[in-house]
Formats: sequence, C-alpha cells, structure tokens
Amino acid sequence: MAGSRHLVDPQLLPLLETIPPFELSEAVLPMMRGRSARFTPRAEDVARTTLERRRVPGPKDAPEVEVLVYRPKAATGPLPAILHIHGGGYVAGTAADNEAVHRPLAADLACVIVSVEYRLAPETPFPGPVEDCYAALAWIGRNAAELGVDATRLGVMGESAGGGLAAALALLARDRGEHALAFQHLIYPMIDDRTCAAAEPHPYAGEFVWTPQANRFGWRSLLGQEPGGEGVSPYAAAARAERLEGLPPAFIATGSLDLFLEEDLAYAQRLLRAGVPVELHVYPGAFHGFQWAAEAEVSQTAARDSRAALARALRP
Repeated sequence: MAGSRHLVDPQLLPLLETIPPFELSEAVLPMMRGRSARFTPRAEDVARTTLERRRVPGPKDAPEVEVLVYRPKAATGPLPAILHIHGGGYVAGTAADNEAVHRPLAADLACVIVSVEYRLAPETPFPGPVEDCYAALAWIGRNAAELGVDATRLGVMGESAGGGLAAALALLARDRGEHALAFQHLIYPMIDDRTCAAAEPHPYAGEFVWTPQANRFGWRSLLGQEPGGEGVSPYAAAARAERLEGLPPAFIATGSLDLFLEEDLAYAQRLLRAGVPVELHVYPGAFHGFQWAAEAEVSQTAARDSRAALARALRP
C-alpha cells in the first residue's frame, strides 16, 4: 500500500496522533471492548431526553436482546423512529457508545432512537448478530403503539460494521416481508468480505484506523471462515446480494481514504441500477472514523449532511 498521509485533510491529522497503529486479534479484544466511549452526553441533552433500557425477545433459541430507547421529552404523538446499530468491526462496540450522539439527535429530530446490543463475533458468528437486530426491529414493529412510534416512518442506521448490519437487515426485512423499513442510513458501511481478497486493492485507502489486517480479522470472526470465498450469505455481507430491487432508499457516506470506499461506491451504483433512491457522499481526505475529529470542517460537513438526510427521511 502506498503512503496516504499526504492525502489526509490537515484538520484530521491531530486525530491520527491519538490512534496508534495496532494488530487486531483475539488477544487484544478484551482491551478493545473495555474502552470507554469517546464522548459523553452534554447535560442539556440529558435534560431534554429520556433513556430506557429494555430487554426484548431474541431470535429463536437465543437470549433476549437488550435495547436502549431514547425519546425526546418535549415531543408528543406517534414519532418516527431510527433503529441504530453500532459499529466495531463485528467484534467490539456497545449500544451505549453513541449516547452523546443519540440524545441530541432524538431531541432535535423529534424521533425515537432504539440502539440494539447485538451479540458480537467471534463468540457469536453469523447469523447471530443480524438476527439480534431483526429481533429488535420486530419488537418495534409489534409494539409501535406502546412505544409511541409511527411504524411507517421507521428506518435503520449504522456506522462501519453497524452500517453493514443495517444494510443486511434491510435485505432481510425485504425478503421476510414482515416489517417494512422506510430508509437505510449507512455511514462507511462494512458490506463486502471480498475486499479482503481483492486482486488489486486500492493503493491509498485503508492505511489508517481500520486496516486490511483488521478487516480480515473482523470478517473471519463474523463468518467463521476466511473471507472472500464462496457461499457467503448476503445477510452477512450485503454486497453479496444478487438482487437489490425493492430495498428502502439509501443514504451512503464514506471517506476517500476509507478502506470501504470502493465497496461502498459499488453498492451505491448497484442500488441505483436497481431503482433504489440513493444519496451518496464521499468526503475528501477522510479516513475511517474521521467524524471523531469534531472540530474539523469535513467532519462538521458530514454531520450536517447526515442529519439533514435523516430529517428528510423522517418526515411524514
């Protein structure tokens, strides 16, 4: 891989200094999983929202699934809702990691946000994680009236592996035909295990944060086999789906230096050719996780684009 530091947005360089390179392995998973969230919620956002922890029925013969339900205090009537799926390469992360984002988002957009604590690989390989997410979707659908949710304005959102699970959940919901999604909001989604085995990998993408080595570990953990081979389900890797017609409108955002750049661009193109409305953003000089540099202009632009798209998707 060619060095790509000279292509990084200068305002993102300080963030790189806080993220030392590391080799992802089962030995470092406890440390990775034990890290605290990067941001804590502001007191004013806590004051204008509520948070309820619930345990909902899990997949058949599987444990219950914990969900965190954020609700704006000021809103009334049936509200639109977002089922959020956290990132972490399929092997790490928690539903609570995004509390500092979910509280203001729920208040500002007057929506309910349900964040799902799906089981992680390698302890729980495919299909466990996506079935946990489907269980959360089914719970919202069955209990929309109790939750004060307008089920016709329910979408799914996720970042990285969470974006991959969100895309897979959209496929699974379409194919099972039990619960409809109004939109899929995918932030640098991890959707194609074949990136690990690409004959000509992108020479500049994936040097920072989420690397080819980490990607192979994440996919191997989820699939229980080496990535890039035959027989991988589209509900594990959404890019494997042969048919994309009938999926909900998609928002896809990624960085020009993100390892997932080309798989995300290819998925967006295929969605468009299948008649699925797509809003696509590629942020120059941005690597995986760039939005953590909250003061950078490119991060602020990405946040505005994301929030504006969600506001449009949640309208009646």
